[in-house]
Amino acid sequence: MADKNDSSGYLTLLDKHGPFHIIGDVHGCFNELLLLLRKLGYTITDNYEQKRYVVEPPSGCKVVFVGDLVDRGPNSPEVLRLVMDMMDQDVAYCVSGNHDNKLYRKLMGRNVQVRHGLELTMEQLEKYNKAFVTRVKDFLEKLPHHILLDEGRLVIAHAGLEERHHGRDTKGARELCLYGPTTGEVDEKGLPIRLDWAADYCGKAVVVYGHTPIHVPRWRNNTINIDTGCVFGGKLTALTYPDHVLTQVDALEIYAESVRPFLPHRTH
Repeated sequence: MADKNDSSGYLTLLDKHGPFHIIGDVHGCFNELLLLLRKLGYTITDNYEQKRYVVEPPSGCKVVFVGDLVDRGPNSPEVLRLVMDMMDQDVAYCVSGNHDNKLYRKLMGRNVQVRHGLELTMEQLEKYNKAFVTRVKDFLEKLPHHILLDEGRLVIAHAGLEERHHGRDTKGARELCLYGPTTGEVDEKGLPIRLDWAADYCGKAVVVYGHTPIHVPRWRNNTINIDTGCVFGGKLTALTYPDHVLTQVDALEIYAESVRPFLPHRTH
């Protein structure tokens, strides 16, 4: 298994064939997540007595989250509570994003830089009791860095993953899932210069990912990026698999300013 400081390896669910609703980076946009789930046909009830969300999915459907549930947005704790409750009810799966991983390390007392929205999440969590924060920490610790579904025909990884790393539990695979490949250099804003791994992808599995916000979801070489920057005033996007139908809701407002510009849409 992977180093527990980062994530809990990969998850193999080859006998799960869908339908799946794969949802892009939420980043604390709780109201938009509710709107999207309801648009997809999920019934969500807040059971105040049990302090949990009860979620009824459309027949046979499950949600898969591509990670980055937290930071920058207005209500990361309730996003976490909803996703945790959905997973407890066996109606959702989730991979770790780099922001989720950083929150976990912060909750573990590690030395991390509290910025890029983590400061908002920590402030929001102060309103919740210790038991909830412990539940969040345990949840984040167990998140896999990628998931293989449908006999290996579908791979979910936060920042994407080249075929040679599918089903591998190595430090290299974990780093690629969380952050994507980079040149090792930084741009004028101090951000890592990312490589476009999807441009050279030639694998058989469909890879669904997020991490880098784009205006329009793009298919490239059997991969699709569905992070459409909801927290930056864009949209929250779901891809239905295996039908490849896109469902979106608009951001209710702009919650954060993007440091780097959205990637341009490419059709090839």
